[in-house]
Amino acid sequence: MTNAILVLEDGRTFRGEAYGTVGTTVGEAVFATGMTGYQETLTDPSYAQQIVVMTAPHIGNTGVNSEDDESRRMWVAGFVVRDPARRPANWRASGSLDDELVAQGVVGISGIDTRALTRHLRERGAMRAGISSGWGGRDVDEVREELLARVTASPEMTGADLAPTVSADQPYVVPALGEKRFQIAALDLGIKTATPRSLAELGVETHVLPATATAADLLEHGVDGVFVSNGPGDPAAADYAVAAVRGVLEAGRPLFGICFGNQILGRALGLGTYKLRFGHRGLNQPVLDRVSGTVRVTSHNHGFAVDAPLDRPVDTPFGPVEVSHVGLNDDVVEGLRLLEAPAFSVQFHPEAAAGPHDAHPLFGRFVDLMAAEKQRGQAVSPPLQVQDTTGEKA
Repeated sequence: MTNAILVLEDGRTFRGEAYGTVGTTVGEAVFATGMTGYQETLTDPSYAQQIVVMTAPHIGNTGVNSEDDESRRMWVAGFVVRDPARRPANWRASGSLDDELVAQGVVGISGIDTRALTRHLRERGAMRAGISSGWGGRDVDEVREELLARVTASPEMTGADLAPTVSADQPYVVPALGEKRFQIAALDLGIKTATPRSLAELGVETHVLPATATAADLLEHGVDGVFVSNGPGDPAAADYAVAAVRGVLEAGRPLFGICFGNQILGRALGLGTYKLRFGHRGLNQPVLDRVSGTVRVTSHNHGFAVDAPLDRPVDTPFGPVEVSHVGLNDDVVEGLRLLEAPAFSVQFHPEAAAGPHDAHPLFGRFVDLMAAEKQRGQAVSPPLQVQDTTGEKA
């Protein structure tokens, strides 16, 4: 085994064993509470520049495969686990997680007390960290001091503009499955493959455009709606995306945003954003949907949130906006809804791969919004009650 250390920016150090690529990496240390879905986590662009600590103790049990990736590569800056699987045991596995981490150059550490690390991050907040392994015969204290200096000199997540670094370089199209009902443009701020796939199942053809696409680019070819994706970094640094969304709102085209897209819509409406102490990253977050009056268990991955009052609508240049969803653990804004314009957003992930499917009908709300615009030439966002394909009210 190759020794490894993890050093937090406040100096706390954990010693373990190398997992994945041997080397050194730095990033923001965050924890994810999902017991499944590690492959989707590793390939989620929203985790760019972050060292992900898995709170579930056993990771790698089902190996990896070529079907569950959420993007073209792994984006995490580092990976922290307690007990990695010795060998995968799943009929879908095409290889081991350890081998895939090595193949993609992800530096990790195993064999540490991830519960103690998670408690530290909960108490003191997400912070910069570094992992180092394979330093040969050098003194570990010397390696620690060098790594700590590198960590404290690294950029913070606040102010980080990361969406263009994970976005597609060129536009591409995800066709509808079966009959094509609608055509939309998606602003790729770090989009996951599950999102256009979920829309395709509803007859939506998605034209995915790079993060720096303008409103004119998004509205080209007479699209029926615009989707604004998830993504990494600080929404306060993504002025280009805010300008694009404002242009879409001015055009009155139906708009739906998730995660980073929710924060961008909030900024486009004149609301502020702020960094959470340690964020929400997991598959079991309860959220109240004020539109339908239901509570849904949802998948989250965000370190920033929208600053908006929960008790009243706020006037904006595009009409009043209200908080449509609220996190029941800490009252964080989890969704926005314009009352006089066809636009809404949520902070969580209705595509939820891996994760619960409670929020999946939100894609149906978007489709209903575009259908209303087509039929009547106008729409208010979103309909009070819609039904998913099983007939359950969303």
